[in-house]
Formats: sequence, structure tokens, C-alpha cells
Amino acid sequence: MTRDELIYVFPYLISLLITSGVFLYAWKHYYVRGAAAYTWFVAGQALTILGFIIELISPSLQIKLQWDFFQWITDTLVIALFMVFATEFTETKFRHPRLNWFFLLLIPFVFLIVIFTDSVHHLIYPNPHLIAGYPFAQLKYDFTFVVYLYALIYLYGYTLFGLGILFKRAFQPHNLLRQQFIIVAIGFLIPVLFSILSLFDISIGGQRDNAPLTLAAGNIIIAWGLFRYRLFEIVPIAREKIIENMTDAVIVLDAANRVVDINSAALINLNEKFSDVMGRAASEAIAHWPDVVEMLEISKEQSREITVKTSNDSLFYDISISPIVVDKRRNLIGHIVVARDITRQKTLEVSYRILSEELEKRVQERTNELAEAYDTTLEGWAKALELRDKETEGHSRRVTETTVKVAQAMGLNEQQLVHIRRGSILHDIGKIGISDDILRKPDSLTEQERQAVMEHPKIAYQLLAHIPHLKDSLEIPYCHHEKWDGTGYPQRLKGTEIPIAARIFAVADVWDALSSDRPYREAWSREKVVQYLMDESGRHFDPKIVEIFVELLNRGEI
Repeated sequence: MTRDELIYVFPYLISLLITSGVFLYAWKHYYVRGAAAYTWFVAGQALTILGFIIELISPSLQIKLQWDFFQWITDTLVIALFMVFATEFTETKFRHPRLNWFFLLLIPFVFLIVIFTDSVHHLIYPNPHLIAGYPFAQLKYDFTFVVYLYALIYLYGYTLFGLGILFKRAFQPHNLLRQQFIIVAIGFLIPVLFSILSLFDISIGGQRDNAPLTLAAGNIIIAWGLFRYRLFEIVPIAREKIIENMTDAVIVLDAANRVVDINSAALINLNEKFSDVMGRAASEAIAHWPDVVEMLEISKEQSREITVKTSNDSLFYDISISPIVVDKRRNLIGHIVVARDITRQKTLEVSYRILSEELEKRVQERTNELAEAYDTTLEGWAKALELRDKETEGHSRRVTETTVKVAQAMGLNEQQLVHIRRGSILHDIGKIGISDDILRKPDSLTEQERQAVMEHPKIAYQLLAHIPHLKDSLEIPYCHHEKWDGTGYPQRLKGTEIPIAARIFAVADVWDALSSDRPYREAWSREKVVQYLMDESGRHFDPKIVEIFVELLNRGEI
């Protein structure tokens, strides 16, 4: 090869080298979900450029035709792989996926048949010939209607469709990865735009064909996006649906503990901008959470409560860190950090602890007076809860009276009755930690909202466990949703594992709830409620307590 020929081919060789480098990077991450399609897409581009170079330097018409034929095949496969990558990366869901993929693959399948049978009909190469040029002769042939239709519908049509999917995904609301999608889309768009110049015989730097050069330029941009955002190290899986709408702060780190994703809640808590933390090391991005940085040094599932000092106050967080091991090699590829702000809960705990200490001092001075004041305070808490939840107004008072009557009939002593009364009054104290939006929601709760409500026994325990005088009264707030057959919550206690106070209260609670009007239904009749209690005896309720309860009802004592 002469010096002039080598200089002419040199840009194409650089293009091949760049594209091969991107292929090797993608191949290194081939085992990660979503990388396979992109790996083979770049491989197809590299083969297309290689085929072009060999065709360019080949001296005979027959060899040039063979390698041009080879480029048609690789181009066809590249477009199909680009569509696979675009749909996987953006998680696009088609209404009829099998039908869509059938039509996507039908056109290239038919075209490949046309290419392989060209010697019969000459619909691809009707008039192949060489034109003398410097420094290489050029292959020329007339474009038939088949080539134009294929280029318009498949090459350009499907490429623009795939780019549309990428750009649409980039501009979805709350998309913190918008820059990533735009950069990747631009990288794919550049070869399409410059191919239009080839249609008008406009070349770059005097080169015969722009395609190999623009493919390399596009791959440089895509590669920059990959390295800048580490696309395949943490694959975004339904990102907005999973973490962006969470109220908890969520930070996703790669294997080197660099920030690769972060939701709005975390940015607010850190008082940072997305562009300032993306790609930075955790030790820098969350420097004022040193406990979290320390936890990241241990690659295992862990949780801890931390305190963050601010200029005005102290904030409390419940931190959970989970390692991400999802690739086929079972290697650690990152961590997920979830920070829940528990400042309000901790403040309540402190407030109740202070209240308890103050009450204990008064007990030493005037026991009887304190007992009365104490019970009054508990009733006030219950009243405060009822003010939040209008549909249960008067419920705590009625169910407390009923529970105490049943407990008396069962022969429980006076001290037990005191604890039962207090526990009944406070049975729903845990709902103080439930959002008003959920507690006052007029229609049915979602599964997530229902799970939040089911946390109120645990919240009650956390609030009251530090108050000595309420230690024996916790059985009802903590266990009144347990069921005789073990299907209740939060501990799934069964039978006599459930404290007697909670078993009595469960019957009285359901009796009052079903016997009272609610916004979503009218009160049940006495007979219907009694039948329900008997039907649930042995499942929801202690059979012995149901028997005593019904007997008291029949005697008019309830």
C-alpha cells in the first residue's frame, strides 16, 4: 500500500479502532442485564467499518461486491440490535410485544433473502461497475426501488423510532438520568444526521464515505455517556417507579462507592444538587453523614440509627445499607443506602420519656392524685386521636368500658383491671405516627397504605415502652390485632400466646366497630354482630371469651 493510500485509509482505521474499543468496554460488562444487545450492536458497527475498509482497498469488482454485500448484512443486524437495546434500556413495554417484534424482524428477514438471491433478480446490484478514483477505484451501482424502500422504512424508520424511545424516556417527569439518556441518544443520532449528507454526495475531509467516521464519532459520545454515568454498572430498573416517588432518601452507589443514582428526597436531606453529587465518591457526596461512610466499609446488610447535627437542630435517621449482588458472577457491584427520617418519632419518644419522668416524681409525692391525673392524660391522648379520626369518635371510651366489664366477669384482679383500662384507652396511640392523608382517606387504602397502618402496634410499643407505669398496659396497644389462629400482626401470636387482655379487647373492639355507624357503612344489627363473633370464634377470637361476651350480652350487662 502506497503512502497516499495509507493516509486516505488512516481515518477509517482510527474509526475502526475507536469502535472496537467501545465494543471491548461493553463486552467487559456483558454479563450485566441489558448490556448484551449493546455489545453486539457495537460489534456489528465494527464489522461494517471493517467490511468498508476491505471493500475500499480491494482492486477487483467481484471482491468489492462481496464486501459491500457483507456490509448490507451487518447494517441490517445492527438496526435490529439497536431496537433491542433501546427498548431494554428505556424499559419500553409494547401493548402487543410479539406482534411488534414480528414486524421488526420481518423486514430484515425478507431483505436478507433478497440479498442472498440477488444473482437471480438483481434487485440490489442491477448495474455494478468500478469508477476510477484517487487513490482507490470506487464501486458504483444503481439504487433500485427495493433499496430505497428498505432504507426509508427500515434503516431510517426504525432508527428514528428507537431514537424517539430514548428521547421520550429522557423527558419523563422526575428523570434525574435525563442527561444520560440525551447523551446516549445523541450518540446514536449523529450517524443518522450525517448519512443525509452522503445522499447529496457531501463528504467529510475528502473521504469517500462519511458513515465509518460518523459511527466512530457517535460511539465516542456514547462511550463518554457510559463512562460518565456508568450505564451498565447499575442498570436503571423502573427507576422512577421504585425510588423517585419514595419519601425516604435513597442513594445508589457502585462498587467503588461512587454515587450513580440519587432520588429527590436524598438531595433535599443532603442539601445538594444532582449535578454536584453524581459520580462523586460517597466520602465526599455525603461527608456530613460520616456514620454512613463508615458503614460502607463493611459490605454486608446492616442498619443503624444516626444523628446528624445541623446549625439549628439535630436530625435522626434510620439508615439501611444493602449490598447489590445481581450479576452472573456474583460480584459486588454496588450498595443501596436508604435513610428514613425518624426525627419526629424520636422527638415524640423523648417527649414521652420526659413526661414519664415528671409523672414518676409526682407519684412519690401524691400517688392518688397522680393516678387520677395520669388516667386523665391517657384519655386526653385518646381524645386527641379521635379528633384526627372522626369516624371513631367515642370509640375508645365505649370499648374501654366493655373490655373492663368482660375482664371483671372473668375474675381478673383490680391491678389487672387498671392496666387493661389504660391499655384500652391507648389501644390506637400508635396511629399518631400514621400520616393524616392515610388516616383520613375517604376511600379504600392501597396495599402500601394498608401496610403503613399495620405499623401502628409497633409504633405504640416504641412510644410507650419507656414509660414504666405503662409497661403492663402495653399488651393491648401492641397485641390487639393478633388472632387466635396466628394470622394476626405484628408478631403472629397464636392461641394463649396472646395476652389475655389483648384477647378480651379484640372481641370488645370488633363488637363496638361493627355496632357503630361509619361513613362507608351503617351499623350492623345486634344479631348480625353476635353471629359474626360466633363464626370467628376459634379463628379470630378466643372461644371462651366469645362465650362469656355473648352471655353478658344476653343478660343485658353490656
